[in-house]
Amino acid sequence: TLRSLALGQQYTSLGSQPILCGSIPGLVPKQLRFCRNYIEIMPSVAEGVKLGIQECQHQFRGRRWNCTTIDDSLAIFGPVLDKATRESAFVHAIASAGVAFAVTRSCAEGTSTICGCDSRHKGPPGDGWKWGGCSEDAEFGVLVSREFADARENRPDARSAMNRHNNEAGRTTILDHMHLRCKCHGLSGSCEVKTCWWAQPDFRVIGDYLKDKYDSASEMMVEKHRESRGWVETLRAKYAFFKPPTERDLVYYESSPNFCEPNPETGSFGTRDRTCNVTSHGIDGCDLLCCGRGHNTRTEKRKEKCHCIFHWCCYVSCQECVRIYDVHTCK
Repeated sequence: TLRSLALGQQYTSLGSQPILCGSIPGLVPKQLRFCRNYIEIMPSVAEGVKLGIQECQHQFRGRRWNCTTIDDSLAIFGPVLDKATRESAFVHAIASAGVAFAVTRSCAEGTSTICGCDSRHKGPPGDGWKWGGCSEDAEFGVLVSREFADARENRPDARSAMNRHNNEAGRTTILDHMHLRCKCHGLSGSCEVKTCWWAQPDFRVIGDYLKDKYDSASEMMVEKHRESRGWVETLRAKYAFFKPPTERDLVYYESSPNFCEPNPETGSFGTRDRTCNVTSHGIDGCDLLCCGRGHNTRTEKRKEKCHCIFHWCCYVSCQECVRIYDVHTCK
């Protein structure tokens, strides 16, 4: 997904102009066929990848690896995803979830003729409410994500097995978090009748959940098997005394670099000049984020609105204050 839908200039405008599938770099033949058959939903596929990357950058904003993307590169995270680390696991899961989410949402908004609302309601209506509105068809969004994102994961090796597993874990998160959303009807909102529909959660819920799965990701071992088609690699949990991973867990089999120093081979940018939190003892604190190198402190003046007064009716007037902040950055 990520190599073929990098966030270069050619993708940021995907929603506003016709897409020529042949001009999208990095597509494997199956993805090219998919693009041509489902050209209408390609803008939301691209939007989903973008959504996943933005969520990744939010979730990792205070960590040594902060999900930095590289401009003008097909491999938009550089070499970071070359290794089978837990960071790779998270990126695949959140991007696959993003595609499923964005496609589902755009179908419900009626932007495509090939998909729409989900008419297969799950169960009878409840006490005081009836089915109505537009239920989001997450199963269609998941199907699109599976067909497109997994198209390049067809090799019989361990990395393909890992990517397929983590892609599916991301998509399953969407299905697991579908919930009823309701609207009241009646005189002055009396809620005599409610209509309800199935809806996706806010994407931040998905990001928070998958970040927890990143923290508890399962380390695996690679096993080789001889099959009729040749050697096939599969993954097995490394530690037998831990609970084996379920389809909802993230898996990896290579350890991560520490991301403290710049290293072009691993794609690490290091943490020099990163802003750190001097009062935190966590990974965003100056001790851990700066990898023991220490930090610099400078003062910064910022203009802010202050002493705001509400005037009847109806405007707010504020003064402008200059406030001084301490900013701490890694050495």
